[in-house]
Amino acid sequence: MCSRGFKKLFTVKLGLTPYKEAWDLQKKLVKLRYQGKVPDLLLMTEHEPVITMGRATQKENLLVSRDELKERNVDLHMIERGGDITFHGPGQVVAYPIIDLSTRGKDLHGYLRDLESVIIDTLTEYGLTGTIKKGLTGVWVNNHKLAAIGVAVTRWVTFHGLALNVTTDLDYFKLINPCGITQFPVGSISSMLGKQISLDRAMNVLADSFATRFGYEAEPVKDLEILLEELAVA
Repeated sequence: MCSRGFKKLFTVKLGLTPYKEAWDLQKKLVKLRYQGKVPDLLLMTEHEPVITMGRATQKENLLVSRDELKERNVDLHMIERGGDITFHGPGQVVAYPIIDLSTRGKDLHGYLRDLESVIIDTLTEYGLTGTIKKGLTGVWVNNHKLAAIGVAVTRWVTFHGLALNVTTDLDYFKLINPCGITQFPVGSISSMLGKQISLDRAMNVLADSFATRFGYEAEPVKDLEILLEELAVA
């Protein structure tokens, strides 16, 4: 689904964010995008510990009580993306593309496959071979799930997105059946390589992989609020 030629993609690193803050920002930007007031964007962040439950979540895939989550300072949100339950936390690259699929054939299935390819391309930069599994969304290395994907679309503008474990504390995944999957363990780039990895560099690699796969020219944005002010939509 890679487009011909190049068009601009603004890439934004949000730093460490509470989940709801980034969720609210996405919804704001989705509205501005389908109104044509902002261009396509790629938001990248790492979240404070949070479990999110998508539209397909089976309640039994949350393995602990809400009280235990509070004790461990893990937030819980039921959200509108597709997919089952997952965890986000420090050491994980979470990427939220806010892009208009109406210019890309309105192909949601193709979009999901392209997101998987972005992750596989990113892993290649670390000497890892990412694979997909029939009937399951996400990317694996040596039968360990390193990345989860869950998206939503409003008027063909995308939000939510993907999460790639880089140096994530994998013990958090013991609180859930990640994406409802019990037959495969979770892994991270760091656990696969046996060494610590720079999260900032992983974000850069993923942003470059996304831009290449989707046919964009990436332009980093240091301050999103300043960009929105310049576009007169803040």
